[in-house]
Amino acid sequence: MQSAIHSGRRLLAEAKCLGLPETLRMQVQRIMRPDDANIVGNVHGGTILKMIEEAGCIIGTRHCNSQPGDRCVAALARVERTDFLHPMFIGEVAHVSAEITYTSKHSVEVQVNVLAENILTGAKKVTNKATLWYVPFSLQDVDKIVDVPPMEYSRPEHEDEGKKRYEAQKLERLETKERNGEVMTSVPLPEAYTVGFSQSSLIHLVGPSDCTLLGFVHGGVTMKLMDEVAGIVAARHCKTNIVTASVDAINFHRKIKKGCVITVSGRMTFTSNKSMEIEVFVDSDPLVEAEKGKYRAVTAFFTFISLDKDNRPLAIPPLKLEGEEEQKRFEEGKTRYLQNKAKRLADKERHQ
Repeated sequence: MQSAIHSGRRLLAEAKCLGLPETLRMQVQRIMRPDDANIVGNVHGGTILKMIEEAGCIIGTRHCNSQPGDRCVAALARVERTDFLHPMFIGEVAHVSAEITYTSKHSVEVQVNVLAENILTGAKKVTNKATLWYVPFSLQDVDKIVDVPPMEYSRPEHEDEGKKRYEAQKLERLETKERNGEVMTSVPLPEAYTVGFSQSSLIHLVGPSDCTLLGFVHGGVTMKLMDEVAGIVAARHCKTNIVTASVDAINFHRKIKKGCVITVSGRMTFTSNKSMEIEVFVDSDPLVEAEKGKYRAVTAFFTFISLDKDNRPLAIPPLKLEGEEEQKRFEEGKTRYLQNKAKRLADKERHQ
């Protein structure tokens, strides 16, 4: 616990150490209530993702309107891999700190840290670190991308490092689009622990409260729905208390407009001894402009773990594979699992 407290204090000071002006930093706080959590008191991963995106949208929009010209709203384009480092519980206060760390001509990188505070003891722990990319769209012409005001860097290497991250995420977004043609088909009377047994879908009509000033869905709303579907898949597979452990990069390929019907679909792709990976698609179906047809809007991989009544990890039932496609997705998931595991170990050694 002491190490988590020290980590929290260090993260709160990082922005000042970077020399960022106040306009490039912000913090929001909110107490966690029963409707933010599951039946055993663990705050939903989707709730935390929604808070992260709200903070990113505020600071991104604020920065993009800091110069004369078209008024605009920052729209979420991508979320890098996000780990859930510690659980958050009902009654704790979430401190969400956001800072702009890089700008290109048409995009903004926002890094967000989340701390959970026990207001009875004062103890704080880092629960999440996330990197989000936003693109500003004009309020006058919703299809027009406006120029981003350049930020000033305290050291030249900060700009160079940011540019490398920018180029890397552009490449990964292009690679992800290749999977956008895949669909999930229902399986009649599926066997337990198969992909078909746990796969799930949620249908949602996009209303005004889901949307930005431009009339498009907030990224945080979409991520919360995706986390809910992934959680249903995980719970059906394990039949236990499950929590979000991490989210691989979330790519927002196309905007979702008010009045659309979205279908959020999830399926199990890989299981290890203590974790399970769920692939989630979001498809949008314009009701008013039906001639435009249904399209794939968002894709991501979520990782969940199973917990006992004392919040200790439980073993995951192995996934039963049926057919070459499921075997292929399983092997791809295993590769991602091993890569992420190696990265965590490397990060741990670097910080020791």
